[in-house]
Amino acid sequence: MRRKLAAGNWKMNGTAAALAELETLTAKGAPENAQVLICPPSTLISRAKDVAGDIISIGGQDCHANQSGAHTGDVSAEMLKDAGATHVILGHSERREDHNERDEDVRIKAKTAWDAGLVTVICVGESLSEREADNTLDIIGGQLAGSIPDGATGENLVVAYEPIWAIGTGKVPTLSQIGDVHDFMRARLERRFGEGVGRTVPLLYGGSVKPGNAPEIFAVSNVDGALVGGASLKASDFGAIIAALDAS
Repeated sequence: MRRKLAAGNWKMNGTAAALAELETLTAKGAPENAQVLICPPSTLISRAKDVAGDIISIGGQDCHANQSGAHTGDVSAEMLKDAGATHVILGHSERREDHNERDEDVRIKAKTAWDAGLVTVICVGESLSEREADNTLDIIGGQLAGSIPDGATGENLVVAYEPIWAIGTGKVPTLSQIGDVHDFMRARLERRFGEGVGRTVPLLYGGSVKPGNAPEIFAVSNVDGALVGGASLKASDFGAIIAALDAS
């Protein structure tokens, strides 16, 4: 059985006051059929872990390719682990675009994160021009091959499909388009790592997931949860998404 996962990416949002939203979520207790993950700014990871306890997992939003060294301003996977993180997001489109991260960079970071004992949430996704050129599956296939190291398992890897043109725009692919990409990713993972591993890696959808569209998205083939941006900042919105996943 693949685990269902509702992951919240707070991005560069949140100070100590935002932990009140996490307290509200935690007070609801753990869902019966899903895992919940919050990835706050690195400044809040330790305090978020204290609030979340064993109810909600806490993760980082990126890590350096090295575990230590002269890299001013960067955070290593070991530091995230030490602060209480269990997961780390890698290869998000905003990192790929803003910091010119390549698939190779993501792959090296993922191996480093695994060595530190973190679960990696590796993001893939196409731009609007790539979608309109009907290149989506070629782009996704290349990112999967280049970004995921050898040695992936259903325990150390989560893959999140985030069409770049849908992130924070309110635009959402059709359910058929979401299903096509998720079925394709499942087939590629099974072909590379074998059915035993490929069938157990959770696949998340991300891109303007909201309480109103979450139930129908979670009913799509091979969608095991969501990577949520803006809606994860409010306990009321993210709680409704978690409830929809728990009931799916």
